[in-house]
Amino acid sequence: MELHRTTGNWRLGLGLSLITVVLWGLVPVALAIVLNKLDTYTINWFRFATAFILLGCYLVKQGNLPKLERLRAVPLYLFAIAIIGLAGNYIFFVMGLKATSPSHAEVLIQSAGAFLSLGGLLIFKERYTRYQWMGVGVLIAGFMGFFYEQLKVLATESVGGASPLENRYISGSIMLIVAGISWAIYALIQKQLLTKLDSTHIMWVIYGACGLLFQTMAKPQTLLQLNSIEWIALIFCGLNTVIAYGAFAESLQHLEASKVSAILALAPIFTIVSMSITAWLAPGLVTPERITSLGLLGAILVVAGSMSISLGKS
Repeated sequence: MELHRTTGNWRLGLGLSLITVVLWGLVPVALAIVLNKLDTYTINWFRFATAFILLGCYLVKQGNLPKLERLRAVPLYLFAIAIIGLAGNYIFFVMGLKATSPSHAEVLIQSAGAFLSLGGLLIFKERYTRYQWMGVGVLIAGFMGFFYEQLKVLATESVGGASPLENRYISGSIMLIVAGISWAIYALIQKQLLTKLDSTHIMWVIYGACGLLFQTMAKPQTLLQLNSIEWIALIFCGLNTVIAYGAFAESLQHLEASKVSAILALAPIFTIVSMSITAWLAPGLVTPERITSLGLLGAILVVAGSMSISLGKS
């Protein structure tokens, strides 16, 4: 089977990856706002439907809709796995976010990058140096430190016995890890699909399929409950899906999967900063987060470990 090879245009790949980082860093905050009124399936249905329509309009304007014969040339099982992987990522990420917090969700979802990087090693024959393996160790230490410190914070807020908040936090964390695995599966299949189709064609098909999947469980009538700020947040989530995933898919054309995943590790920084700014500018819009200095150190180690995986070769 032919494996995808990058173009080597690392500057373009870097720029596209950074666009994805900023957008993915901001989306948990927007999701936290709309989760006050909408359920997981309605949010994801809206995001995928918006992405499908907007990307479809762009392809029509460019006269570049995918031809049926080219779609038929792609093995159906590859599309099926990619669709299930991305849909699973969206479901479990939003559920995990609802059970924990935006910053926590964005830190733990960095496991997706680690799983993607591991897949790059196993499937696309990418190689790690010893410094990159050291980065893996730092990444794991950061995850463990951040998770433990957040549990301690919750324990201090509960009175006696096992706290329902702690149990919810643990179950939410498990969901986020599952979301990371699902995303890595999708991303690896996405990279392989690039040998058959353009990234925009791949994403258009996946958006449409995921939109139809979530439509069966969505409650569109609940959209009428949203106020203006919540509508802005929801629309941002929809636009985020188009732009962020479009940039991500295209970045895989130019950079190795392991490097893209390491760059994406910067997203928690944008989430933590944006959450602090949002809570300061609009008290009550989102629940303020309590991240101790040790918890912040754990988050920094997660970012540093992921980045070192990319920088190890240089």
